[in-house]
Amino acid sequence: MGMPLLHHDWTVAERDALPDDGNRYEVIDGELFVTPERIGYALLGPADVVFSAKRGVRPDVFVVPPRDGRRPDRFDREKGLLLAAEVLSPSTARADRVRKRALYRDEGVPEYWIIDMDARTFERSTPGDPRPEILAERLEWQPAGASAPLAIDIVEFFVDVLDR
Repeated sequence: MGMPLLHHDWTVAERDALPDDGNRYEVIDGELFVTPERIGYALLGPADVVFSAKRGVRPDVFVVPPRDGRRPDRFDREKGLLLAAEVLSPSTARADRVRKRALYRDEGVPEYWIIDMDARTFERSTPGDPRPEILAERLEWQPAGASAPLAIDIVEFFVDVLDR
């Protein structure tokens, strides 16, 4: 739960009059509590993510920040992508590992993951490192503004996905 906001004897009616800005407001015994808006929305493809007239992709999974406190419904002229991820397949391997990795790096996407089901690894790419990091045990991702990292036990992930 968020921290109390302002020293004032708040009512539910006053809370209800606050702007709809994506934050969650609650009143408890006259104190207003606010839970800040989320860092981003995880979305499953296919959805068009358009960077320019000649750059449009459909990532398998991607994370976008809220716009005006809400989940965006369009992703054209997308400059705020926080993460893009592709599940590797034989027909997409070259595009995912070469062309898309370069595109996401050029566009400044902070994280690009390739999930290799056969190798049971995640390949993490960032704009500042030309070589991907190959992860087989654990992945931690903490985008700017997040209070704690998302931690993925990669071994457990693949057991859940492939071995059940």
